[in-house]
Amino acid sequence: MAKISLPENSKFVKGDYYKSENNNNVKKIKIYRWNPDTKSNPKIDTFEINLDQCGQMVLDALILIKDQVDPTLTFRRSCREGVCGSCAMNIDGKNTLACQKNIKEIKGDISIFPLTHQPVIKDLVVDLSHAFKQLSFIEPWLQNNIGKPTKAEQKQTVNERSKIDGLWECILCFSCTTSCVSYWWNGEKYLGPAALLQASRWVNDSRDQERKKRLKYIEKNSNIHNCHSIMNCSNSCPKGLNPAKAIADLKKQIATNL
Repeated sequence: MAKISLPENSKFVKGDYYKSENNNNVKKIKIYRWNPDTKSNPKIDTFEINLDQCGQMVLDALILIKDQVDPTLTFRRSCREGVCGSCAMNIDGKNTLACQKNIKEIKGDISIFPLTHQPVIKDLVVDLSHAFKQLSFIEPWLQNNIGKPTKAEQKQTVNERSKIDGLWECILCFSCTTSCVSYWWNGEKYLGPAALLQASRWVNDSRDQERKKRLKYIEKNSNIHNCHSIMNCSNSCPKGLNPAKAIADLKKQIATNL
């Protein structure tokens, strides 16, 4: 029988416990910690925070911990409005945005881990270089042959414009891609939900003149059929988008238009 084992330093251990000075309205937050400068295993630190002194969102709790308890805690953040995608992480077992996850939605202790199945740089920060490189393969910009720029707009009808609704709103947080089981085991070849949703956005834009070229590239190079409609991507999207539907639409267009 085959034996499967994890590298020695990949198994996380029990970490430090930071107790709140005030025992009223306390919430426990368990956070994945790993420092590449040490040879230690990852650990799970537990922080008690007083909710009366904290904002409503999980990101508020992380900022409070960094400012008042442990300044070495490392995570990404920027807009705090669910627009930049910087604070994507795994919260309570689901990839989402820390700035959009309300603490009151989580019963019991809060568990926070980095985005799943990505190389960890430190603590809650992961390396998304590969995901962004894959995004570049689908050439996510408008392509046409109108010649020199003109002052006139490239107008769309209401119906034409509606075809990219549910696609252009993607903020590239990669919560969907890092939730995808198919991407976990074949991420070197399969472009993943985020890149394919972006591809669908340009394929369906009436102003783009390279639709057939895009579809041919997706058919030959994206391994799109590795998507098995498990729906993890759609369930995890913090913007309420449906990457699985976008991928299914691309498959249909490839089958009927090439």
